[in-house]
Amino acid sequence: MKRRIKHVTVLGSGIMGSGIAAHFANIGVQVLLLDIVPFELTEAEQKKGLTKEDKVVRNRIATENFVKLQKSSPALLYSPKFAERITVGNFDDDLEKIKNTDWIIEVVVERLDIKKSVYEKIEQFRKPGTLVSSNTSGIPIHFLIEGRSDDFKKYFAGTHFFNPVRYLPLLEVIPTPETDPEIVKFYMEYGAKFLGKATVEAKDTPAFIANRVGVFSMMNLLHEIKGLGLNVSDIDKLTGPVIGRPKSATFRTADVVGLDTLVMVANGVRDSKAEANDFNDVFKLPDYVQKMVDNKWLGSKSEQGFYKKIKNAEGKSEIHGLNLDTMEYELQGKTEFPTLALTKAIDKPIDRFKVLIGGKDKAGELYRKSFGALFAYVSHKVPEISDEVYKIDDAMKAGFGWENGPFEIWDAVGVQKGIELAKEAGYEVSDWVKNVETFYKVNEEGQSIFFDQTSGNYNSIPGQEAFIILDNIRKNKTLWSNSGSSIQDLGDGIINFEIHSKMNALGGEVLDGLNRAIDLAEKEYDGLVIGNQGANFSVGANLAMILMMAIDQDWDDLNMAIAYFQKSMMRVRYSSIPVIVAPHGMTLGGGCEMTMHADRVVAAAETYIGLVETGVGVIPGGGGTKEMALRVSREFHSDDVKNNRLRDMFMNIAMGKVATSAYEAYDMGILENHKDIVVVNKNRQIKTAKMLALSLAEHGYTQPIEQKVKVLGRDALGMFLVGTDQMLTGKYISEHDKLIADKLANVLVGGNLSEPTIVTEQYLLNLERETFLQLCGERKTLERIQFMLTKGKPLRN
Repeated sequence: MKRRIKHVTVLGSGIMGSGIAAHFANIGVQVLLLDIVPFELTEAEQKKGLTKEDKVVRNRIATENFVKLQKSSPALLYSPKFAERITVGNFDDDLEKIKNTDWIIEVVVERLDIKKSVYEKIEQFRKPGTLVSSNTSGIPIHFLIEGRSDDFKKYFAGTHFFNPVRYLPLLEVIPTPETDPEIVKFYMEYGAKFLGKATVEAKDTPAFIANRVGVFSMMNLLHEIKGLGLNVSDIDKLTGPVIGRPKSATFRTADVVGLDTLVMVANGVRDSKAEANDFNDVFKLPDYVQKMVDNKWLGSKSEQGFYKKIKNAEGKSEIHGLNLDTMEYELQGKTEFPTLALTKAIDKPIDRFKVLIGGKDKAGELYRKSFGALFAYVSHKVPEISDEVYKIDDAMKAGFGWENGPFEIWDAVGVQKGIELAKEAGYEVSDWVKNVETFYKVNEEGQSIFFDQTSGNYNSIPGQEAFIILDNIRKNKTLWSNSGSSIQDLGDGIINFEIHSKMNALGGEVLDGLNRAIDLAEKEYDGLVIGNQGANFSVGANLAMILMMAIDQDWDDLNMAIAYFQKSMMRVRYSSIPVIVAPHGMTLGGGCEMTMHADRVVAAAETYIGLVETGVGVIPGGGGTKEMALRVSREFHSDDVKNNRLRDMFMNIAMGKVATSAYEAYDMGILENHKDIVVVNKNRQIKTAKMLALSLAEHGYTQPIEQKVKVLGRDALGMFLVGTDQMLTGKYISEHDKLIADKLANVLVGGNLSEPTIVTEQYLLNLERETFLQLCGERKTLERIQFMLTKGKPLRN
């Protein structure tokens, strides 16, 4: 029988509970969010004459946390309106409602006695067969089910989400021996398909997988820092994006998470006595960390930890780092490391590791020691915390934001080299590693296979049938490439066009590749996907090229370049084969325009998309302004609708508004409800886009006919000009801002026409391009572009 999740109850409305509730609401599930009844009235409640029996008082804790959820920045909800899917209540009055829920998720305080008392109450109302899980991160799962019924045990598991739930994709599923295997399978599949999570089945061991390895890595650095003579800023510089880790790196991450949380996990592992002596010592707190905890210097929550914001003599705020010798905060200078300079030309972090471990400075020494210890540690965690190496890598990538997992990094430096690094760091790797040639390979089908230490064979990683991994097929399936793009055969008559220029900017080489891909698809294939698996889809057009042409006044060349961009976007719309665009991450300017011209869009939920060209002093010139005018014209049913919708579109473009999720892009008119879809799991995006292209082709795709557009002309233009005059008079915008806004309005209404008129798309494209070129001739525009490119260096005369 198929299990459908329509309603979820979350018990505990704190940071984690609210985050879990929000994410279920994001995917369309109704959520009941409960918390305890307050023990006492607040002063404000007393003044209002409320009593402990009033519902507003009894629901206060859940209500306050629900309000925080809605105000959270970054947002926990894909769209503010999704808050309507969440209702709040309290354990005493509303727990009986769980008889109508499909899944009960417990997220109460990390105390075994409290959790067990909550489960006792759940058993009073829970309907047999209802899923029950705990978000615990530190309590052994098997302790939680002691004294529970057989039916409760059958459907119970740990479901450990990571905070913030929307943005960190890891979900660790921890079954007990009593959990039904089919229920474990459901948790795994639901987490991946519906919640968009990297679901990893973990063993019931201390801290599970990600926290066990992640905290070891952090604690090891806490011990190493003093011996290397490095400060906290140095460590964060060396352990952030340069090695494919988040910008918060090590110490900023500790401050954000909270030093108390880090210490709790470290102490929990150490107290469990699960580690051998040499590794157990790593989890021992250094003296300076213990002093920080004693002083309650816990990080962001206490406004000081490894970093502290301090006012200087001029009254300006500065970020000071903690001197671990003096325990005083000081402004820490930027240290230059020759080893890092050697990696500047290497784009991918995975390709940098061989260079980094060979460094002759303190950076190289840090990398050798830290990676040597990490390699040894993870080798001994197989099979203790996981039987398979890929689970450890997946957990670290999804839970801690590492671009590459420890075994992937080990492969990058070489297995034997990693064994040597471990010895130099004072550790021995586990015996099973000594016979490994490589931890991962790619088979002929383009699937990743991993070394299975149990059998000694290479096995396929489960679940890959739902993915297409471009890294795996590039070698054997690339049909054509240039410096900024490439074309791959996805199979079944569908090809993929991939952008891989710097920041995935759209320059001439990318447009050449796009047109070649459309030509190829029209001649030999059934459909085209435009997608990549980089950090972002595209940041837009190549500003450096535009700047140089404008400075040199190469107006004819710039006009041709913009016309070529427009023509390429129109080919995306009006080719003879279905074109599916798969945006994700930052999809700005030209990337947004390419998306809007697709037959269909398969957007990742985490897509931050918008027309941002006004920020550099121009208007969208690759068909974006035309496309918005076309879309809003479809809604011209009455004068009110005309003016309101046109005004909304104008404001979105004029303000350079960027959607904070794909769902917000629907509200902005960038994505269209009747044809575009959203996938929560980004790993499934290319495969989904391929299947959609295939479906359109198989159902008889026919090349669309160019559309006519109704524009409103002079009457609507007057409305906008009055508005920008008022904005300028009120000093909300500058003269240059008004110029850009007025010219944008002129294009959206179709120019200085005396009455509403039906025009062609090409008419609007010509007007759009003419306006773009005019604005490129403005010195203020060139200064804005120069500032964007050079971080404020003066404009070339």
